Amino acid sequence: MATVNTVLGPIDAADLGFTLSHEHIATGSAGMHHTYPEFFDLEGTIEDAVIALTQAYAEGVRSYIDASTFDIGRDIEMMREVSRRSGVHIIPATGSHQAIPRVFRSASPDAIAPLYIREVEEGIEGTGVKAGIIKSASDRGGMTELEEVVLRAVARASKQSGAPVYTHTWSPDRVGEQQIRILDEEGVDLDRVYIGHSNDTRDIGYILGLLQKGVWWGKIVFQAVDTPVCRRGKSEPRLLKNCWTPDGATRSCLAMTTPCPEASLHRRCRTSVKAISQKVTVSSAGMCCRSSKSWEPLRQKSIR
Repeated sequence: MATVNTVLGPIDAADLGFTLSHEHIATGSAGMHHTYPEFFDLEGTIEDAVIALTQAYAEGVRSYIDASTFDIGRDIEMMREVSRRSGVHIIPATGSHQAIPRVFRSASPDAIAPLYIREVEEGIEGTGVKAGIIKSASDRGGMTELEEVVLRAVARASKQSGAPVYTHTWSPDRVGEQQIRILDEEGVDLDRVYIGHSNDTRDIGYILGLLQKGVWWGKIVFQAVDTPVCRRGKSEPRLLKNCWTPDGATRSCLAMTTPCPEASLHRRCRTSVKAISQKVTVSSAGMCCRSSKSWEPLRQKSIR
């Protein structure tokens, strides 16, 4: 049986249960709440997360993938406490988001890849907790030269470690296509690639094109709040309906992430997983559904 790395140790994949594919307990900057603890309500964030995930557990959620890399504030000890207290498995990430370290500017993919491999095979920051996914990010305007270097490093780390690739994208600029091209050049098995934020567009041809390449598309975000950051998810029910094809139904990864604007950190960073407890009853397809039958509750409640 295949195993999956969680913050409390590896578990059998069969024990994942209902899994949300892209969440964050909190986001910020690397080391922010250790360096400036007065700017971040760590205990309040943990309490919020435990409450939200405990309720989510009662609704059937058993696992989620935390897509926070170190540069956006990944905190393994916080995740471990939340997981222990809530009972929800949390799968951590390695890789980089958009706040790529300056020292990577002169580095090659082969120099960066071993850093990610170590976090998958040996552990993260001396905790012994091993990453379950490897992440890369590009956004508006397309992939930069440095982001391509990192993505190639992610690809090489994935091939050696076996960990799946997760990406952050900006769908209106069809960034997922650029990422797939690089990953394909690197020889990555596209069946082990998740192209994130694929719902941020109304271009059905773009989405179907991703699916035809053999990747997984995510994430179907039913936002719980109405802010300028979150309004990009408003087209999702129609997008889901139009992509309701055999491939679309079986290669889709659901999540509930509500972006947590950095400006709110000093007031108490409300956990993005709060959205789970508010909306979980309509997301009963879970993660990476392989049966369109399991999407039926979501289709009935969300498609109009």
